Amino acid sequence: MKNFFTEIRSAVMVTVMLAVVCCGIYPLVVFGIGQTLFHDQANGSLLVDKDGTIRGSRLLGQQFTSEKYFQSRPSAAGNGYDATSSGGSNLGPTSQKLNDALAQRIADYRTQNNLATNASVPADAVTASGSGLDPHISIRNAELQTPRVAKARNLPVEKVLALVRANTDAASLGFLGEPGVNVLSLNLALDGLIGK
Repeated sequence: MKNFFTEIRSAVMVTVMLAVVCCGIYPLVVFGIGQTLFHDQANGSLLVDKDGTIRGSRLLGQQFTSEKYFQSRPSAAGNGYDATSSGGSNLGPTSQKLNDALAQRIADYRTQNNLATNASVPADAVTASGSGLDPHISIRNAELQTPRVAKARNLPVEKVLALVRANTDAASLGFLGEPGVNVLSLNLALDGLIGK
């Protein structure tokens, strides 16, 4: 019986020790490192305007509908960019619903951006990302939207293109994927809320 209580006591002590290390010390160390070395990323990469109002995160897309804004990718997440419903549409290449939606998006994109009826449209302009929350569009997509945005804001196209370049993120690690334009930071830069 004495051995039984010795084993129980040892098991309880190990459990308490692991709880202190794994549930107390380790999370505090990771939190401290994150706040010290990666403060912006650890706090959601938030974009804040001059008066301290949070406008969003560099990591999550938002829907923009006005002519004076660059348009994000379509989203299949809930009712458009709903972070609680992240995900794709799960429609496959044989889906008539997907084909109809793509045809409509292509026609709408060409109309909104004053393109010819046979103009090539970037894939990211008409297809949703896997998460439905992608904050980036391709450089080509941004270039095609630039004349519309410049006209709506009465700005020179060159000035808008300079903002596009300033808000373009490089490929991850310099070689993974393609460079992408962060739509939220670009639109905030256009509004003059943040400076680059």
